[in-house]
Amino acid sequence: MITIQTLKISALALFLSALLGACASSGDSPTGTAEEIQEVQNQLLGDMPLPQGARLSGGDSIIIGRGNEWVGRAVVNALQGATDVYAFFQSEYPKGGWTTVTAVKAKTSILVFTKGDRTATVEIVDGSIGGPKSVIIVTSSPKNANVVAPTRK
Repeated sequence: MITIQTLKISALALFLSALLGACASSGDSPTGTAEEIQEVQNQLLGDMPLPQGARLSGGDSIIIGRGNEWVGRAVVNALQGATDVYAFFQSEYPKGGWTTVTAVKAKTSILVFTKGDRTATVEIVDGSIGGPKSVIIVTSSPKNANVVAPTRK
């Protein structure tokens, strides 16, 4: 026998499933074939390659400009675990002319690279259950940007 309580619980479970499904397909990342997605990401990030299958999270990223002159923060969801992603950046960025300034492998790994007048900081963390295997945050800026700390009043 089905009770009102059972129906309420079933309806709640169905609602939560639909809500989670909608979040997973929010559409804030590039869409299309793997080649089209790669091309869009290459146009945005220029000479900063990403691991195979990685996707920009548009809703979390702030990218001003494009190509080799962009500044901001790119949040990327990766298919590989944090250790493999860390190895990718350590291997591939120097091949593209980036110089490693510092590299720290930890629960939250940090790599800092420079190339010409630019600096890139790469932060890598483990992903979440049901989400990407790791999350990459790439911050790009001019090397010696004139940053002034705010004053307290």
